[in-house]
Amino acid sequence: MGIAYKRVLLKLSGEALMGNLGYGIDPGIVQQIAQEVAEVINSGIQLAIVVGGGNIFRGVKGASAGMDRATADYIGMIATVMNAMTLQDALEKIGIPTRVQSAIAMQEVAEPYIRRRAIRHLEKGRVVVFGAGSGNPFFTTDTTAALRAAEIDADVIFKATKVDGIYDSDPHTNPEAKRYQTLTYGHVLTHDLRVMDSTAIALCKENNIPIIVFDLSVRGNINRAVMGEAVGTLVGGNCEVS
Repeated sequence: MGIAYKRVLLKLSGEALMGNLGYGIDPGIVQQIAQEVAEVINSGIQLAIVVGGGNIFRGVKGASAGMDRATADYIGMIATVMNAMTLQDALEKIGIPTRVQSAIAMQEVAEPYIRRRAIRHLEKGRVVVFGAGSGNPFFTTDTTAALRAAEIDADVIFKATKVDGIYDSDPHTNPEAKRYQTLTYGHVLTHDLRVMDSTAIALCKENNIPIIVFDLSVRGNINRAVMGEAVGTLVGGNCEVS
């Protein structure tokens, strides 16, 4: 089976980086992600990453505790840069050149986000990790992933999660929950399936960017998805609900 996608945007939640820990970053999980990313890069795929910050600080939770929402979101954005730098370190330790681009100026530790520079890095075989979300409060890192994917002309968004796809209800609470193989953007929006927020789904629909949702903990899933194997759930404009 040949390579299905040439330029991929991988969306990692902050929670994915903490593994079974209750908080923070699990070095073993980060190393596993780095190894999988290395396999993809060594196959000639161009890969960008958007990482969340929920393992360190979640803006919505801070706001619900009484903090100003914009302030809480900015703190969450800074947390994503910490995760981005951690990923960069793990990748470069195994020989994968990596650049962190931040939407909030942090010139001592990250490049500013510049679209043309990001694309040039990808063309040179470097991994680009986008930190600090979109640089704006009130927007999720899912929306950032959709935005950056459109800006760098990515072929697909991989949303790596702790579940093996999209279900019609929460599989943790409903043992009868059905997993979808394929979905339309419209079905995700109208049934509020919450795989990504509605702004992100609408952006993907408008720019016809397919989304593949799969379980990050299964070794080799990133590479399988790149090769076009059926992992997780595919959301796209030409898909049927199945």
